[in-house]
Amino acid sequence: MSNEKQEIKRLESQWPLISAMRNGEEVTWINDQKLKNGPDDWPITLEEIHEADARLRRFAPFLTAFFPETKEAGGIIESPLLEIEHMKAFLEKYHCETITGCLYMKADHLLPVAGSVKARGGMYEVLKHAESLAIEHGLLSTEEDYSKLANEEMRAFFSNYSLAVGSTGNLGLSIGITGAALGFRTTVHMSADAKEWKKTRLRDRGVEVIEYADDYSRAVEEGRELSAKTKNSFFIDDEHSKELFLGYSTAALRLQEQFQKENIAVDEDHPLIVYLPCGVGGAPGGIFTGLKRVFGEHVYGFFAEPVQAPCMLLGLMTGLHDQIAVQDAGIELKTEADGLAVGRPSSFVGKAVANDLDGVFTVLDDKLFIYLNQMAKLEGEQLEPSALAGIEGPVRAKVSGWLESHFTDSQQKGAVHLVWSTGGSLVPEEEMIVMIKKGEQY
Repeated sequence: MSNEKQEIKRLESQWPLISAMRNGEEVTWINDQKLKNGPDDWPITLEEIHEADARLRRFAPFLTAFFPETKEAGGIIESPLLEIEHMKAFLEKYHCETITGCLYMKADHLLPVAGSVKARGGMYEVLKHAESLAIEHGLLSTEEDYSKLANEEMRAFFSNYSLAVGSTGNLGLSIGITGAALGFRTTVHMSADAKEWKKTRLRDRGVEVIEYADDYSRAVEEGRELSAKTKNSFFIDDEHSKELFLGYSTAALRLQEQFQKENIAVDEDHPLIVYLPCGVGGAPGGIFTGLKRVFGEHVYGFFAEPVQAPCMLLGLMTGLHDQIAVQDAGIELKTEADGLAVGRPSSFVGKAVANDLDGVFTVLDDKLFIYLNQMAKLEGEQLEPSALAGIEGPVRAKVSGWLESHFTDSQQKGAVHLVWSTGGSLVPEEEMIVMIKKGEQY
């Protein structure tokens, strides 16, 4: 027996769930190591989240000036909160299960400019870097109107600096579009899983795209090394960046405002249970941590991954975090959910959520297309496959026994189930039509 096969057998003997994962089966892992951490145990503070939100609001005049699609919201990058009752009825019928409580979607596929959850973190880190450079060189103060950043003098200044990132697609779009708008020389290192239309969209905006035949981790590694050798280059590291994490976390403050407008309570009788699609972990980790900071102990969370890319599940379950990749467990890493096609999780994020996250579940690609099809038909929302990974979360929480073990019948009826979407609104119409039709085949 080869050393590789021996290692897989060892992993399976220690964590039997890996056998089902290797066979391409859907699994639900409940975090039995969950602890009740206090605020001091989390990697970001509530004050830091408010500071990040204030920074984004300072940039609102620039965003309004450069991106017309942000004018209606006053330059604030935000998505709507949608109650998806028709999709709830479909899920109940499809799974022969009743979903108690209400079902909402935080529609980050509709975020302006970058059209995905990555708009929050990616745009935030680029804007923070631009602000720091401009202030350092005496070209900006926090009391000024940030619309001045859209003028040619500032673009000429930023052209002396470069940005780089490794991405499966959506983070690259977020950073590439924002960086190019400011005038930075921007390079996106794209993994083999990235969709062609995303590469084209970036190149059309003057962003350099370097393609790799390998997976996400290789694109990040190569991008990081090349950036280190380039003068005035800043690498945005999806695997380790606290700034990305903070940008994602601001979603919690925006959601709090939306809940207040809709009179949605989060308390002991009305638990908030969130289901977040997960790739390397930055976006779901930042959002979940932000929600815990803002709403407190009555927030619960699950990450959702494709059956062929369960990197965060492996990292959390084994406690090895970024020291294990899906390939080490004999899993192929082949999925249509390009935004989640990651083989090795972020160690920073895994360790940040290990004691608070309630679990992780995996979903078959075929089902992602079924849900994509039904979401378009029933709710009129067009999403990427990745964005549907968490949609059956309420069903998984129930059939796994987790809901019953954590809540009374009354609490389950008062629960708010919140599915987080990722990308979709920027997908070319012809590609979206193909994906919607594909969901009719199953």
